[in-house]
Amino acid sequence: MRGGQASNNLVKMRAQHAFARENRRHASSLVVCAGTGKFVVGGNWKCNGTKDSIDKLCASLNSGKITADVEVICAPPMVYIDRVQSKLKAPYQIAAQNCWVSKGGAFTGEVSAEMLKDANIPWVILGHSERRSLCGETNEFVGLKTKYALDTGVKVVACIGESLAQREAGDTLNVCFAQLKAIVDCVTEKDWENIIIAYEPVWAIGTGKVATPDQAQEVHAGVRKWMSENVSPDVASKVRIQYGGSVNAGNCDELATKPDIDGFLVGGASLDGEAFVKICNSAAHSK
Repeated sequence: MRGGQASNNLVKMRAQHAFARENRRHASSLVVCAGTGKFVVGGNWKCNGTKDSIDKLCASLNSGKITADVEVICAPPMVYIDRVQSKLKAPYQIAAQNCWVSKGGAFTGEVSAEMLKDANIPWVILGHSERRSLCGETNEFVGLKTKYALDTGVKVVACIGESLAQREAGDTLNVCFAQLKAIVDCVTEKDWENIIIAYEPVWAIGTGKVATPDQAQEVHAGVRKWMSENVSPDVASKVRIQYGGSVNAGNCDELATKPDIDGFLVGGASLDGEAFVKICNSAAHSK
């Protein structure tokens, strides 16, 4: 076995063992109260693409047939948003991958929520683990960004999730709860009508490793229970909780059957039009 493959297998085994330990720890306290919101699939294109590849992806998405009852959001790189807006047809909506924490000004390299609103971009992804780890965004900063975007009229996909070290330490739910609390502390109960929670275990993003459906359901149920206790049962029922982390055309159908998984936030597979349409249509398997 090659060294790289052995290392990947070891990470996968460690993650699975950590999942099992934490699931046993929390199983007795988690009560499933299935979400009631419309299934929603997001495609995070991240820092990928050229004009040519973007045009081909848009053409592929437009030619695909989405037959399920699903809301679909695509987040292209900022420089291509206008191009994608002009090409993608319904039901595709557009999201930005980030925005600033306050009104625009002397913030080189940033984009304000006012700019997104002015450009008719209805959604923004905030708190993604890559922004947290690479750009040093704290829980509190993500909470403030979320509130500012909402107050500006931009809806938010708010990302939460744990690292492998945090998973192995049995802290998955505590990490997610702390990330959520920072948002809850900033927003109103009504604001949750315009927030999607995206649970993405950091160790599964772009690695090909994915939580099993039962493991993902366990965390989603824990998040919904926390929302019920710390916001309200009504919000907990209605808020949509996406799963992200190497979701693909091969595993989406089974994941979609779980009662607390209300959709997906898709990375690499969202760059393949045919695969992404298949993932969108997995909504037909949801509860």
